[in-house]
Amino acid sequence: MGSKREHAMPKQQLTLQDRILDKALEQAEASSWEQLHLHTVADALNITLDEIRQYFPQKDDLVEAWFDRADRVLLSATLPEDFLDIPLYERLHQVIISWLDALAPHRRLTREMLAYKFEFGHIHLQVLGVMRISRTVQWFREAACHDSTGLQRIIDECALTTIYLTTFARWLFDDSVNSRKSKDVLNTALRQWQRTGCMRRKPSVRPASTEKAQQQTSH
Repeated sequence: MGSKREHAMPKQQLTLQDRILDKALEQAEASSWEQLHLHTVADALNITLDEIRQYFPQKDDLVEAWFDRADRVLLSATLPEDFLDIPLYERLHQVIISWLDALAPHRRLTREMLAYKFEFGHIHLQVLGVMRISRTVQWFREAACHDSTGLQRIIDECALTTIYLTTFARWLFDDSVNSRKSKDVLNTALRQWQRTGCMRRKPSVRPASTEKAQQQTSH
């Protein structure tokens, strides 16, 4: 599944919001997410803290922006012509791996970001994390053209959420080449789900692209 990686955009095309996020990631890579301070990001970009606050009212908003970027990479991917002829478990495998690959350049930081969220006293961040999981799973379903409804949709969402979280937890600590171990975990889980007979092979309507699906859903 091809994708347009936003973190690879030429510097002159980046918005200030993108530049702030990229600089924060760069500085955190040199130390850790815990040691990252917004005033050092502001100094490096020669901007004020208030300019950062306009886009990121708190440090955790940088984390949300990082995951939003992975969502955009996934949803801007171009669908191949034969996408709907591929079994559903393979379509889901492709979209989930596309999302994980978008995060791969900063895997250690992604792990540290999540650890920060789960610290004692960060209940508000944990609530937002649960909402993020639900939203991402919904985009996985849209990107894979998975259109079950009613009770079947609820069952499917529960199953897909479990598979996603299991794979993500493995991916966070995966040091294998090209995240091979994580991909194997995902492939095994999706095949097992398929064997239950719960997966529909094709949606009733073929969307032109996941990007159009994103636009329609946001209206």
